[in-house]
Amino acid sequence: MCGIVAYIGPKDATPFLLEGLARLEYRGYDSAGVAVTGRTGGLKVRKVKGRVADLAAAVPARFKGGTGIGHTRWATHGVPSDANAHPHLDGAERIAVVHNGIIENADELRAKLTADGVVFRSETDTEVLSHLIAAHVGEGVELEDAVRAALGRVVGTYGIAVLDAEQPDRIVAARNGSPIVLGLGEKEMFVASDVSALVRYTRQVVHLEDGELATVRADGFRTFTTDARTTHHQPSTVDWEIDSYDTGGYEHFLLKEIHEQPGSVERTLSGRLDERFSTAHLGGLNLDARELREIRRVKILGCGSAYYAGEMGAQLIEELSRIPAHSEPASEFRYRNPVIEADTLYIAVSQSGETYDTLAAVQEIKRKGGRVLGVVNTVGSAIARECDGGMYLHAGPEISVASTKAFTSTVVAFALLALHFGRIHDLSPADGRRIVAALKALPDQIREVLAQTEAIAELAAEYAGSAGMMFIGRVRGYPVAREGAQKLKEISYVHAEAYPASELKHGPLALISPELPTVALVPDDELLDKNLTTLGEIKARSGRVIAIAHRRPEDKLADHCVLVPKSEPELDPLLLNIPLQLLAYHAAVALDRDVDKPRNLAKSVTVE
Repeated sequence: MCGIVAYIGPKDATPFLLEGLARLEYRGYDSAGVAVTGRTGGLKVRKVKGRVADLAAAVPARFKGGTGIGHTRWATHGVPSDANAHPHLDGAERIAVVHNGIIENADELRAKLTADGVVFRSETDTEVLSHLIAAHVGEGVELEDAVRAALGRVVGTYGIAVLDAEQPDRIVAARNGSPIVLGLGEKEMFVASDVSALVRYTRQVVHLEDGELATVRADGFRTFTTDARTTHHQPSTVDWEIDSYDTGGYEHFLLKEIHEQPGSVERTLSGRLDERFSTAHLGGLNLDARELREIRRVKILGCGSAYYAGEMGAQLIEELSRIPAHSEPASEFRYRNPVIEADTLYIAVSQSGETYDTLAAVQEIKRKGGRVLGVVNTVGSAIARECDGGMYLHAGPEISVASTKAFTSTVVAFALLALHFGRIHDLSPADGRRIVAALKALPDQIREVLAQTEAIAELAAEYAGSAGMMFIGRVRGYPVAREGAQKLKEISYVHAEAYPASELKHGPLALISPELPTVALVPDDELLDKNLTTLGEIKARSGRVIAIAHRRPEDKLADHCVLVPKSEPELDPLLLNIPLQLLAYHAAVALDRDVDKPRNLAKSVTVE
């Protein structure tokens, strides 16, 4: 959610800080701030409630310094305000701290500090850190040791960067449950919570581990643990292009990313289809055929759209490999003391690879001896490092808060997994060839759907004023309906609910009226007749229907119909989802919503 940037080197830090914060805007925030210091010491601080553009306007021309930290805040403790914005300072204005995460024992620490005479200027949990660190620095302790000592008193999650006006030759960063990335430059160094802030300046990065700190100087860095043990890292290379962080002529990142899906699917498939043996080549799983045959069930864990992609993945795995599979919200799994079975394969799904609930679920499984694969988009992310193996999506960076191309690539990744598992079990070569051919055809079929953007935009504008919408689908279509409803809710703020079409007559049918339109997934499969019967029930109650289908329903069962190309039945859901993305996007545009940064939401949820 919140964003961190920091710079140390021979240049003025302020331009990097402001640009880096602007590149982190997609994460969601309500205030922003920067602090810099020069060789002569002293802190210069500016922070505002509002956008990074408001901060930039508030920064004077002489706001310069070679060492600096910046932050975009998403309110958790205290309302959005100038005072609650980061960085937070100690009473002497020597120490500045920016922080992502939540200090769970902040109230207890605040009470102790207040009793010692500390005066707080904000309502935040973060300000506790600046006073704790300052107390140790004031006793002559080096900054890194002061940070270690302060963190030893803290319970909770954090990604932090700390600046000392009297030690301007260093920045200290630390991570526990919230990402921190170091960027290596030429006689300059960078710190950020996301590589998107760094790619214009460096491709060489180091990801801190949980419980690890770094002292960052202009000429390099050293890393160590909270108990002062030295650690070692080899930098990795970021392969995303800087152009990926620009809208590229599209009105919004979301629309751009919807239209990038043919290319992102091609990258997910690249080098992974084995036509000779009608299977998928997935060397990153770190599981041989014998180990895979010993798996008796699959449990998929994710949050939000990753959870719905997991539902589609579970359906694919069951259909193609005949291994029982189930998807569950990671945020629920981690709290219910789950039974971890030796013959169950767990799969963690996360675009960012930093989703805290999913990471915590992975760590719980690992503690209990389970085997976990990761399906993630971000190379070197925390979940990727924690897992025993897995797949990178290679979808490219996803800037908009609402996931589109990463969602689609995740489902494609599950199709590859299901194909691989199936061919090791009982999927025939003929069925393997059928799925391989269908996967290869997907990019062009997605392009066919995207060619209908104008027509879907007109449809969205017609229905955008509805008080709510119902989404329905059967079996393979139900997760698609859930994802479609989520997209409409999160970016247009129109209330939407998803139900299995078979459950409509068990209660939800009472809501059907001309004022509540229904989006129905109607693939041309073995359940077509049942789906048409459901449409008849809706029309009998004067409900309006938008059908997403392979062919237009007869007998005026749909008021509007969006046609999609036919794939194999197992992969049809993936194509049926694309019009729902466009429908949600254009409804949001028609309602003048902030499409890329919906209210109350953030891209990477790294706190509870």
